[in-house]
Amino acid sequence: MIRDFSSVLLFFFALAGCASGPKPASPPARETKPIVIGEQWTVNSAALGDEREINVWLPPSYARTEKRYPVVYLIDGALDQDFHHIAGLAQYGALSGAFAETIVVGVETKDRRAELAWRSTDPAENRDFPTNGNSAAFRRFLVDEVKPLVEKTYRASGEDALMGESLAGLFIVETFLKHPNAADGYIAISPSLWWDYGSLGKQSRAILDDFPKGEREIYLAIADEGGAMREGVLDVVSALKKEKPKGVAWTFSDRRDLNHATIYHREALEAFIWVYPRTEEPN
Repeated sequence: MIRDFSSVLLFFFALAGCASGPKPASPPARETKPIVIGEQWTVNSAALGDEREINVWLPPSYARTEKRYPVVYLIDGALDQDFHHIAGLAQYGALSGAFAETIVVGVETKDRRAELAWRSTDPAENRDFPTNGNSAAFRRFLVDEVKPLVEKTYRASGEDALMGESLAGLFIVETFLKHPNAADGYIAISPSLWWDYGSLGKQSRAILDDFPKGEREIYLAIADEGGAMREGVLDVVSALKKEKPKGVAWTFSDRRDLNHATIYHREALEAFIWVYPRTEEPN
């Protein structure tokens, strides 16, 4: 009986082995390579007392020529912010010839209301956003630390623009009006001009009435936002129309067909085309 039982066990083990069959072969190892679209610096900022990520995209012709290029400083330009999609537009421009080639420099922000807005006089905003009010320090970081690094390291032409949306757009408009020598061009998409009771838009006519001479450009756009945000943008547009500051070229795009979440990429493309029109065939 024992011998017969052992034979039965062997028979079933054999069947199990046949059913399972040989183990499938492991897929062959594949060599992968990282996709690199730019360079990253870490800047230890004296103005901010903090380290910041700086991301740089260079146009395709940069390695093949000795040309110098205008620089777009993108506020909110970290890898998990707006760097990838704005660098993608610059790549499109370089390949299609839709606009001139540029270097894109993405500048990281961390506490956006601290770094992109001046100190509000609205008690509710100070209660809700107690760290607000450090835009002057962020501007020093950008102008005194980031720009010299970029101009020393890359073939910058000396022509530059600041770009940003929402609170970064607020920073752009404040810089244009109150520190116009910070850049040559300004691109502000749906700027948060509701900040501080809309005070910047209300001040804009008086500021532009005594605006320093110089060649500058500003591209303004707004989506379907209403209320104080739209009023602030329209205040700036009205001031530009009435004061006609000498040397300032400007345009305004009113995109009621878009919302705050969808306007940036589409209007950034139009801004690139307007600020940097094509002057030669793509390389």
